[in-house]
Amino acid sequence: MIDQRLHRRRFLRSGGVMLTLPLLDSLLAKSARATEPPTPRRMLLISNNLGVLPKPFFPQATGRDYELSPYLEPLAEFRNDFTVFSGLSHPGVAGGHSTENCFLTAARNPTKSGFRNQISLDQFAAEKLGPVTRFPTLNLGVNIDKANRSLAWTRDGVLLPAEDSAPALFQKMFVQGDAAAVQKQLKKLEERGSILDTLLDDTQQVRQSLGRDDQSRLDQYLTSVREIEQRLQTAREWELRSKPTTTHAPPDDIKDQKLFFEKFDLMLSMAQLALESDSTRIVTLMVDAFATPPFKLGDAENTTSGYHDLSHHGQAADKVRQLEEADRRQMALLKKLLQNLADKRDGDARLLDRTMVLFGSNMGDSNTHDNTNLPILLAGGGFRHGQHLAYKRDNNTPLCNLFVTMLQNMGLETEAFGSSTSTLHEINT
Repeated sequence: MIDQRLHRRRFLRSGGVMLTLPLLDSLLAKSARATEPPTPRRMLLISNNLGVLPKPFFPQATGRDYELSPYLEPLAEFRNDFTVFSGLSHPGVAGGHSTENCFLTAARNPTKSGFRNQISLDQFAAEKLGPVTRFPTLNLGVNIDKANRSLAWTRDGVLLPAEDSAPALFQKMFVQGDAAAVQKQLKKLEERGSILDTLLDDTQQVRQSLGRDDQSRLDQYLTSVREIEQRLQTAREWELRSKPTTTHAPPDDIKDQKLFFEKFDLMLSMAQLALESDSTRIVTLMVDAFATPPFKLGDAENTTSGYHDLSHHGQAADKVRQLEEADRRQMALLKKLLQNLADKRDGDARLLDRTMVLFGSNMGDSNTHDNTNLPILLAGGGFRHGQHLAYKRDNNTPLCNLFVTMLQNMGLETEAFGSSTSTLHEINT
């Protein structure tokens, strides 16, 4: 067995040998070997940061015999493949639109001075899962303000920019560089590793002179550096592996923000392609309605104003009508996604049965800037679906309880995430 204590630079000195080896099990994170289920589990996490109109979304009745709401009617044939939730939210996450970056983090008090975000669900899951795919996660966006908004955040609360170009994503997943391009990328990774070596040498030299508290802080820093080293090693191994092939043609880019639904549809297709090719098992997709200008609503109609202005409808009939049409088109895209996942086989099951699809928002009601009673729908993943699970409207259950349930469904050993207090056992089989 390879000595796990072996200094990384000794691997580099024998790089001509090590880089020709396949990805060795002894180099995988222990969490990956211990927790990866025999059958791959996947999740696709989708959020529209302006949500949907709550009244036509939520069913009136609860349990299994509920009547589908107007927005859920298009999903009727998948009734037993999804669960709709009411009465879920993030405790302490209030402040209207400022909560959009907290949907998958549950970080409290986003409007307070000095606010710092925390790790998002996708990144937490990727850490637990380990380097089992080329991309630990893929973070996508539609019309997204990449510098300020994202569903994906690091453990240190740093924004991870979303990819909003379908052609760029396709190339990343399927286009194999020539030998020179691969060597160039390996050289870049090597240079980064050399910088880390220097940092480690410098910090170890000064550690002896530090007090106990400062040594503790330095140890935390060194732990972060070692985690980066592990990721660099994994990146080297994947760089030498051939990328998967696909029969799909490279997609055309859609740059016009007015083509909102066309862009949304395209990125959902790219997310599905990433999951079915096993390029990754975790995908996030932020639909940045806030940044969307007046957009094409139908074949012969554009909205009268931008998405954000429409969301503050004040019960104005024409604005509500346009929002309802926009919401219905989103639900039609969700149906198309579920149909595609149901039609695709994954071994002896449907891809849908092994893929959790979460659709929701940080906004319960954008018109009033309400961040409670969030619209949440979970499909697929092999759960006991076909229900409307309603929790208290005046004292919401933490949405993170659902997140923990999803993490456990992926085979990851965890009992807590964010503000969770338990799991939602009602959907477990």
